[in-house]
Amino acid sequence: MRIVVVGAGKLGYSIAELLSKEQFEVVVIDEDEAQLEAVKNTLDVLTIAANGASPVTMADPDVMGADILIAVTASDEVNMVACILAKKHKITHTVARIRDMQFVSEGREYLKENFDIDLILNPEQITANEINRILMTPAALDVEDFASGKIRLFETKVPRKSKFANVKFKDIKLPPGVLAGMIFRDHRMIIPHGDDCLLPHDNAYFIGIPEEIEKFSLNFVQRNARKLHRVMIIGAGRTGRLLAETLDKQGVEVKVIDQNRERCRMVAARLNKGMAICGDGTDLDLLTEEGVQDADVVVCLTEDDKLNLMLALLSRHLSGNKTRTVVKVSRNEYIELMEKVGVDIALSARLLSASEVLAFARRGGVVSVSLLEGAKAEAVEVIVQPGAPVAGKPLMKANLPKECLVCAYVRSEEASIPNGHTILQPGDRVILFIQTKFAQEVMKYFK
Repeated sequence: MRIVVVGAGKLGYSIAELLSKEQFEVVVIDEDEAQLEAVKNTLDVLTIAANGASPVTMADPDVMGADILIAVTASDEVNMVACILAKKHKITHTVARIRDMQFVSEGREYLKENFDIDLILNPEQITANEINRILMTPAALDVEDFASGKIRLFETKVPRKSKFANVKFKDIKLPPGVLAGMIFRDHRMIIPHGDDCLLPHDNAYFIGIPEEIEKFSLNFVQRNARKLHRVMIIGAGRTGRLLAETLDKQGVEVKVIDQNRERCRMVAARLNKGMAICGDGTDLDLLTEEGVQDADVVVCLTEDDKLNLMLALLSRHLSGNKTRTVVKVSRNEYIELMEKVGVDIALSARLLSASEVLAFARRGGVVSVSLLEGAKAEAVEVIVQPGAPVAGKPLMKANLPKECLVCAYVRSEEASIPNGHTILQPGDRVILFIQTKFAQEVMKYFK
């Protein structure tokens, strides 16, 4: 499959990197030769220095007739034009980054019908929705919903005094409808078996029925997890404005701090009870005056990764380490570092968007892909296809690779946790944990 990526910026690079690792044939187009040089030197892809929204570029033999075009330049208009031209040059599917919220909220269907866009990406909205899901689940490092909300993934860090720590899984009684799916320890992915056990500070992933996961997260992982009342957001860019509005509608007390007066006006107009404060988020006196020590969570959403880290550490210091911190990062390699130095949750907007593109590129029954642990592992929702090798036989006899775990499935709108005797049928929605480098091999069993 040949995939063309128009735009070699941060998002374009992340998407090209993921797709090239999946053994897709990737072509990257950009007018900026310096950005292309970085792509050419580090990724196994073809690069073309040209205008991605030009008919001449689309007529290039390496571009024309490709399977997918992904337009992720900094301009919404250029991305839309690239998609229109792509369809006229026999490119089957198109994806465009559209950041203008008016386009996304009011004209999504219009864009799909009239601009030949099959998938619209809005990284800021994707990131705001992800942060909101996590904040609304106490003790969570990550929360993902699958199968139209019938299955939920819950990631948490095992507390030092957890009653589950150092206990073998065969001796742990998890609630019905909850499965221990995966452990990440010392950069290693572990599919847990009966003799394995959780250790303090492990990242543990549980999956199951949403109602049971919610009870589990409250009663089993952190009994002292507090309900969300107050959130401070530092940075009133698109992500900050969307998140503030969402939290405000859910009855959370929101304060947004930004040095840009116009951004503060924009976010203030969206809030009913929340406040927008024009000021410097690194000002200790301002943070103290506005009650950072009383906030349940501080979310750092500036465009500077290093500034976000400093803001998070300042917030923890002023609150006596009582406040949880969430940080948006641009560089994926910073995620692990930030979590090591005390940031509770670090999220990459680029990885969140790239995972949507990856699911779209795989197709063949793949509904969604969630990249975990900096893309070292994946949670994948896939529909079992007729004639698939895994269909019609007990899972214990399906010979699935050991780097894969079937966590849950939905049949006739009913969600279930499988065991070795479970027989999957065509049409079942199945949620898998997979080590990313084995994803292509595992997908063959479901196609």
